[in-house]
This record gives sequence, structure tokens and C-alpha cells, in this order.
Amino acid sequence: MLIKNVSALLGQELDFTQKINLQIQNDSFKRIQTNIHPNSNEDVVDGEGLLVLPGFINAHTHIGDSIGKDVTLDSSVDKKIHPVFGAKSKILKHTSNENLENFMKNSCYSMIQKGITTFVDFREGGLNGVTILKNALKDVPIRSIILGRVENYSSTSEIRKNQPFPKEKNDELLSIIKKCDGIGISGANENSNSVLNHYSKTTKIRAIHSAETKQSTTKSKKITGKSETIRALSMKPHFVVHMTYASKSDLHKTAQKTQGIVVCPRANSSLAEGIPDVDLMKKAGCTLGLGTDNVMVNSPDMFREMDFLWKVTMGIHKKRINPKEILKMATVNGGKILKKNIGVIGIGKLADCIFIDKHSLDLEPMHNPHASIVHRASESAIKAVMIGGKIVHGKI
Repeated sequence: MLIKNVSALLGQELDFTQKINLQIQNDSFKRIQTNIHPNSNEDVVDGEGLLVLPGFINAHTHIGDSIGKDVTLDSSVDKKIHPVFGAKSKILKHTSNENLENFMKNSCYSMIQKGITTFVDFREGGLNGVTILKNALKDVPIRSIILGRVENYSSTSEIRKNQPFPKEKNDELLSIIKKCDGIGISGANENSNSVLNHYSKTTKIRAIHSAETKQSTTKSKKITGKSETIRALSMKPHFVVHMTYASKSDLHKTAQKTQGIVVCPRANSSLAEGIPDVDLMKKAGCTLGLGTDNVMVNSPDMFREMDFLWKVTMGIHKKRINPKEILKMATVNGGKILKKNIGVIGIGKLADCIFIDKHSLDLEPMHNPHASIVHRASESAIKAVMIGGKIVHGKI
């Protein structure tokens, strides 16, 4: 396919180019230049009036929660989403697989329509939970990274005794890892040091929540004398999620020992738990990605996520932030953190992209494309979404 005369945000720095041609072969970008002659029998599309940007990478979701939208709004974080006694775990346990699949599928289609081409899901429910999500995804053309989890949670006394990972759970862990892309662990406060060390030896993607709440950071020090983040890093995660209450020291260690941090500002705010300090994280040298977190408390919408993070961060720190940096969190940085060939419009990269109507009522005239995407664009401005070189939503 040859797409001519489009504007585009190219490369690792999302450089704006007013007019360019994109040639896509199989599932990737083959050539990107101003003058390309089509091959024989190649589909040629005139993209005049369109802005092409990398597909959004929603780097942290819990789409199993799609069944429980906006329940227990006035409860604490633990009462809502704690993996053992929270409302979420009770809802998931008492919902049929068929219903879970249907609502997860709805969330996936919602993400596609909003320009999300890849999502990374922390999938609860053990091997069965992974199977349910895979079944939901069978006919949905979205790129998924599934991080499964053994339903094994250490009590406070077991953490103090440094209880090892149960031998009877090891076969299940191996089966989960074999069936999905890695593991997504609840947090250090639900696992002993021995268990975290056990997880560190798994061979695929490892990720863990950390320092999401003041309560969780205090609890870790009270139980173990160590910060929650230091304990989480003992799992050797490829990335960590949240870090809303991580110290400056913990952030520096995270920058040294992981591929990055995924922040979820709207979810933190909807849970009344504050805002991640992305300025401090960047100064510590962390690569930052963006996620929408639990569908139970938050819609899977990266446009809203970027807009919220950009303005709230500037409001708190009272200084300007380049909107390009926020857009990179939703695209380029997600690919870096995951070490996947996505998030960038470049030769050899997977052709996952969003086609925005530059003449959309909310966007025209577009004087600053990065700002326009971050805080003015919405689902209504999308003309088409492409994943792996195929249009999966809308049309050009």
C-alpha cells in the first residue's frame, strides 16, 4: 500500500512533516519519503488532509474490570481493587466466563476506536484468567501483551517469615508464562522476598505495581523496613507501574534497574491517591509510558489521559511542558519500555498508526500538531486506525 500526501509525526522524536508518502509492505513501513513511485498492482491512497501518528500504546490496563464500571465509587483503594478482599476480586469471581469475555471484547473495540493499537494487560485469575482474555481477543484485531498472574498472595506474617513460593503453584506459573507474554504482579506488599526472587527467575516480561498509595509505601516499611519500590525491584521487573509515592532515591534506582515506569494519572486521581510526579521521574532518568489502568474506575482513552496529565502537571509545577513529551509517553516510549517494534513511524517499524482529520472542527487550524493531539483531539477526529498495515477501523 502507498499512502500519498499525508502529514506525519515521524521517528523517535515525532518530528512533524507537512507532506510525505508512506509505503507499507506486509505489516511494516518499507519506505518513507517525499516521492515514491508505486509498484505494479499496489494500492495507492491519497491522504491529503490527514495527519498520521503512531498508534497509542496503552501500557497498563486491567480490562477484566470492564464488568464492574463505577462500582464502589466512595470506597478506599483496597476496598475497590485489593487482589484478595477488594470488590473487584469478588466481582470477577462471581461473573461467568462468557460475560467477562463479552465485556473485555467491548473494551478492546473501544480502545481500537480511540486509536489504541497495543495494550498491556495485567490479567488476574491465574491460567483461567489468561484463557478468558485470549478467547475475548480471538476476533479482535488489536495488538495485546498479556501479563498473567498466579493467584498467590503472602500475608503479613508470611512476608515477615519470608515464606517461599508454594511448590504446588509452580506448575501453574510455568503454564501461565508459556501461554502469555509474561507476569504482572500485584505488588511487593502481597509477596515475600523469597516469592519476589522466585518471580525474578522467570524468562519473559516481568512487571509489578509499586508505590501507588501512601498506605502501601508505609506498610512496606512497617513490615520489612524497606521501601516498597526497593522490594519490587528485587523481582527484576522490566518495568514498574504507578510510582506515585516513590522517593527520589527509589526513582534513581528504578531508572538504573528497569526499562521504565508506566504512570496512570487519571486512575490515581479517580482513586483520590494523587498525581505521579513525571517531572521528578524524568529528572531521575526514567523512561515514562502511559496507561489507563482499571476499566472499573477509568475509561481506556489515551486522549483523555494525555490531556489530563499535561495540564495537571503544568498546574502543579507552574511551568510549561512540551506536549511532544506527553505524546511520546503514549507512543514512542511504550515501544521502548516493552522493547517492541512499535510506537514509531519509521522504516522497518510495524505499521500501527492513527489517521487524524486535520480539518476536524476541534483541530483546524492546527498550528502545533503535538499540542492539538494531546489536548484537542478525540475519538471523533480519527478517520482510520491501522494495525500491522491493515485498516481495522474507519477508512482513509
